[in-house]
Amino acid sequence: MNILIAPDSFKGSLSSLEVGIIMEKAFLDESSSFQTNVIPMADGGEGTLETLIYATGGKKVKTIATGPLGVKIPTEYGVLGDQKTAVIEIASIAGLPMVPPEKRNPFHTTSRGIGEVIISAVESGFRDFIIALGGSSTNDGGFGMLQSLGVTFLDEKGIAVGSFGNNLGSISKVNWSTLHSAMRECTFRIASDVENPLCGETGASTVFGPQKGATTEQVKILDQQLFHFSRLLQIEKGINFRDAIGAGAAGGLGFAFLHLDGIIESGAKLVAEASNLTSAIQEADWILTGEGQSDSQTLFGKLPSYIATIANQLHVPISLVSGALGEGYQHLFKDFTSCHSIAIGPMNLHDCIRRAEELLYHETRNLARILHVTNS
Repeated sequence: MNILIAPDSFKGSLSSLEVGIIMEKAFLDESSSFQTNVIPMADGGEGTLETLIYATGGKKVKTIATGPLGVKIPTEYGVLGDQKTAVIEIASIAGLPMVPPEKRNPFHTTSRGIGEVIISAVESGFRDFIIALGGSSTNDGGFGMLQSLGVTFLDEKGIAVGSFGNNLGSISKVNWSTLHSAMRECTFRIASDVENPLCGETGASTVFGPQKGATTEQVKILDQQLFHFSRLLQIEKGINFRDAIGAGAAGGLGFAFLHLDGIIESGAKLVAEASNLTSAIQEADWILTGEGQSDSQTLFGKLPSYIATIANQLHVPISLVSGALGEGYQHLFKDFTSCHSIAIGPMNLHDCIRRAEELLYHETRNLARILHVTNS
């Protein structure tokens, strides 16, 4: 029996690769008759780089860049198995978990390091990029990144502005002609499932600013600054991406990449295509996927639902194994053959996370027992 294992991460406890390996072990420990294929999945957030490298036989390249607080840090980018495509993961360069809770303030974070990593990859010969956009700590419209890519930002006195979020409002003039010449040769595929515009009630500052440490007053200022920034770029480039779908992703980095002719795509779809997921589903007799918590919202664009849609189209049964099944999980049976929670008895979140590997193994092995018996 061919078992395809294609999980998302269990955020806070296990990466998608770790989840996949644990699930595979549970099946192989139950019976050597199972043939397993592990394809860890991601949707453009944290873990996307690792997922794509594993799925395509790629590699990681170590480098140094400016971190979200302006200090140089060791980081990395990925190279796909085609040896032509570089993967930049925002979460590993300017990610929110990289900023201690007491220092989270989008006035004091920068996206500068992202541009530095892109330049590092360009200098190594890469021109095709996949950008995993999720998980940023910034809300600067990507101007810090653009600054390190060569775009000139000046204040009213003609002096170059700083690179942090609180410098955004000081920009008076933009000179796009100084952009690094290689950027015109680059292609950027942007993995993101965020559809928010740059500004307004559903924009980057209002929706995502508070979780990055912005106060109510700061949210208003940040939104005004992003609007000001977008007008300057519109004057400079003659195009307005302020209301474009996904412009508000990652604190406005989506907006910046649109100005680099980037194409925003569904993160789940992009990773699935790069991993040849559809071909793997066609060869499977049963599919396992999972995530940290599943509920009725899983059906609205979350990665397991995306996988289930393909599975159902190809008439392959699929089981969902998650950290917990939340309110409205009964709706999941519309897309999934079976749904499973790894939690046993009354358990708090801390214990679930601490024992995630053990609990996931045993619940998956229970499922393996059923499939082994029914297919003997």
